[in-house]
Amino acid sequence: MNKNLGDYRKSYEKSELSENSVPNNPMQLFQSWFYEVEQMEVVDEVNAMSVSTIGLDGFPKTRVVLLKEYTHEGFIFYTNYESEKGKAIAANSNICISFFWHSAERQIIIKGKAEKIAPNKSDGYFESRPEGSRLGAIVSDQSQVIPSRKYLEDKLKALEAEYESKSIERPDYWGGYLVRPVEMEFWQGRANRLHDRLRYKLDSDFNWVMERLAP
Repeated sequence: MNKNLGDYRKSYEKSELSENSVPNNPMQLFQSWFYEVEQMEVVDEVNAMSVSTIGLDGFPKTRVVLLKEYTHEGFIFYTNYESEKGKAIAANSNICISFFWHSAERQIIIKGKAEKIAPNKSDGYFESRPEGSRLGAIVSDQSQVIPSRKYLEDKLKALEAEYESKSIERPDYWGGYLVRPVEMEFWQGRANRLHDRLRYKLDSDFNWVMERLAP
């Protein structure tokens, strides 16, 4: 099997990124970019992000999850704590999250440390989810080998009957992580592959230092 992709090319010319037009705090720039992409109305899930962890086997692994909240502290997503990524985070809390918004020709790469959020906050989000999603979190032994699709569907039917007349509470093994950024890189596509890259890094005094990187 062989397919040459050398002719796959695109010219990036929609915008630019200048040191003179960005805030000192990268979270403010993130908020601005996120809002601008939202307004374009051409991205199905603007909050879709890639989460990369170092697995227990020593290999990095990346998967797409949904950002559910961002604050001045960082970025929050939810998952099964006993999943492959949950176990990876427990062993090594250094992770990377990234966003690629092709319609805006923009990418953000964020290095940070992940920590579990308060249980009551996870409770609040879990209660806001549709019933099917809450049951799905209980049904799925995420990342574990299962015998078949039918196994999942039968397990869901049994749980639907069990919870028909009682509330669905969040299981202890499911909840949120806050990713506190230590480095954030903003990439804006430019013509001739001379892209703009601005990187913010936290210094020892917890101040953000911005640098321009070669494309």
